Amino acid sequence: MPEITTPRVILARHGRTALNAAGQLRGHLDPPLDDVGQQEVTALGLALAVETPCLVVSSPLLRARQTADAIARATKAPTAVDQRLIDRDYGEWAGHTLEEVVRTAGSLESARGVEPARAVSTRAREVLDAAADLAEDQPVILVAHDAVNTLLLTSLVPELRDDPSFAQRTACWNILERNGETWSVLEVNRTAPTTG
Repeated sequence: MPEITTPRVILARHGRTALNAAGQLRGHLDPPLDDVGQQEVTALGLALAVETPCLVVSSPLLRARQTADAIARATKAPTAVDQRLIDRDYGEWAGHTLEEVVRTAGSLESARGVEPARAVSTRAREVLDAAADLAEDQPVILVAHDAVNTLLLTSLVPELRDDPSFAQRTACWNILERNGETWSVLEVNRTAPTTG
C-alpha cells in the first residue's frame, strides 16, 4: 500500500512597511519594507530554515518579494511569484485608514471599488491547492498579505474569526496541512523574535 502524504503549506505575511506602521491600508500600493520589517523577515527566514521548504512563492508586490527573498536566503529554496497572492485591491481607499473607510462608507465590504472578500479567498485558495500539489516531503511557503491570509484562513476555518490570537502580525506564519481535500490549520500567527 503506498504511503499517504499529508502535504503542508506555510502561509506567511510580509514584514512591516511604513504604511503598516501608520495603520494605512496598503492594497496594491508598493512600499518597501522599513527597517523593522527588514529585521522581521531576517528572523522569519531563520525560523523557517528548519522547515527545508522546496519552494517559496510570493505576491508580486515588493514587500512580499523582499520577504520571500529573505526566506529563500535562509532556506536555500527557489522562489517564484504568483499574481493571485497580491494584496486585496482597496481601490481609491489604499493609503487610508480602516477607520476613514468605515466613517465614510459604513464598512470595508460596502466601500466602492474594494475587491470582494470572496474573490480574494477564491484566488488565494487556488494557489494554496497548487502549492499542496507540489509539497510532498517538503512544504511550500507562500508569502502574502494580511487581508489575503485572513480571508483564506477564515474561509477554511470560520471559527478563527472569533479567535483574538489569530490577527496576522507582520512577518508571521501559519501552518496548514491537507488531508485529501480537507485543509487543517495547525498553527496560526507565529512570529520569530528579532534582534537589534
